[in-house]
Amino acid sequence: MKVRSSLRSLKNQPGSKVVRRRGRTYVINKLNPKFKARQG
Repeated sequence: MKVRSSLRSLKNQPGSKVVRRRGRTYVINKLNPKFKARQG
């Protein structure tokens, strides 16, 4: 998982979902788990 200042490039990947938990924004991808990131 990476901490990113911009999640725009990750959320355009196929299978990506943007999830908000506890004031942080996460990108999770079931198809390709390499694209996991946190913002905030």
